[in-house]
Amino acid sequence: MLFTRTPTLTNARSRVSSTGKHLVGAGLAAAFALIGSAHASAAERIAPKVMVITMFGEETKPWLEARKLTTKIKVPGLSKDYPDVACDSEGLCVMTTAMGYANAASSTAALVLGGQFDLKQTYFLIDGIAGIDPKDGTLGSALWARYVIDGGLRHDIDPRQIPPDWPDGMLPLGAAKPSDKAGWSAGTEVYALNAKLAEKAFELTRSVELADGKEAEDYRARYQDEAARAKPAVKLCDTVSIDTYWHGSKIGDAMERWAKHATDGKANYCTTQMEDNATLTALKRGADAGLLDFERIAVLRTASNFDREAPGQSAAESLSAKSGGFGPSVANAYRVGSAFADAIIKDWPDWSAGVQ
Repeated sequence: MLFTRTPTLTNARSRVSSTGKHLVGAGLAAAFALIGSAHASAAERIAPKVMVITMFGEETKPWLEARKLTTKIKVPGLSKDYPDVACDSEGLCVMTTAMGYANAASSTAALVLGGQFDLKQTYFLIDGIAGIDPKDGTLGSALWARYVIDGGLRHDIDPRQIPPDWPDGMLPLGAAKPSDKAGWSAGTEVYALNAKLAEKAFELTRSVELADGKEAEDYRARYQDEAARAKPAVKLCDTVSIDTYWHGSKIGDAMERWAKHATDGKANYCTTQMEDNATLTALKRGADAGLLDFERIAVLRTASNFDREAPGQSAAESLSAKSGGFGPSVANAYRVGSAFADAIIKDWPDWSAGVQ
């Protein structure tokens, strides 16, 4: 076996029993840590080189079918639909959070705090599908993020009631108008990822052959944007997270403005998804606790649909349309993600010390 394995604490089960009545006062993190330790191997923990995080079964399926992920580790606190982390003998593990913020944060926290894994040198790959702005890409494209922006932590006024001189109804927390800076913060609105890692991931994968399809090709011909009509490609582009599966050009323009405003113009929003700020928050808590390295996180999203309507099409029609992008996006999330993971595992003596 090529996994690194590290010692873990013994007698964890008896320690949980003796301190169980104090767990509520000790807080959620301590509870997770104690419970997880009780379920970990008595002698060793797995230290993955790469931990892939997917959000639902169809994103996970290509990894399970193509890799020999024969070691299954049950982690208390994972979704009941995806209770195991699957690992191979080379240093690759794959977990599935289930969709949405609550599932993403809870499952990732369970993994980080559970005690079954030594994650201090692990590279994390958040790998899933997304909607895409047709100005920036097309169906099947694969986008590496440098900025991950929360699209929902804000004030919001219904478009039917906004002042006529406002661009939209989205305001930062504590602000009086959309152009104001936030008056207060939750602290998770923006994550700036390791730009060197994102750029290296892009360079390693930019020549990966991407899946496409006739249905997707025909559908993207509806759009006038050059990027939308092009073949799928690997790019660097940023992503917006929000629990609400929104759709349409009006809110799309608002999200684009929001991403730029939240990052002082640094982010180029192109994909939208329902989990990444939540997943990153759980990972950041783990990093703050010394359990992992936040600089070793990469976010890859592949385009399964356009986030807005084509010319001559309503937003409602676009939302329910069959674009043909789902199959290529799932295939390309694996193709590009696996190329990145393989590069790390193959050259682990270099990668183990961090991104060079």
